[in-house]
Amino acid sequence: MDFHRFYFENALSKNNKPIHTIILNPHVHLVGDDAACIAYIRLTQYMDGSGMPKTTQSEETRVWHRRDGKWQNVHFHRSGSRTVPIK
Repeated sequence: MDFHRFYFENALSKNNKPIHTIILNPHVHLVGDDAACIAYIRLTQYMDGSGMPKTTQSEETRVWHRRDGKWQNVHFHRSGSRTVPIK
């Protein structure tokens, strides 16, 4: 599994703090032809400052709107842990 592979490949690594993100259970709600609301769970894997594997979980919602033929994120909300760990 990719979830476990991240830790196996980075446990002994001295590289520059790899971060891996997994999106779980995405729900897409179309609102007409030019808007969509997307909700999902984000798992973020990283190695902390002492080299220990860590995982954080957050719930995120994004609202997208199509303007001039391009999709733009017009709203974002996160509940739970930060996506990027603080040093």
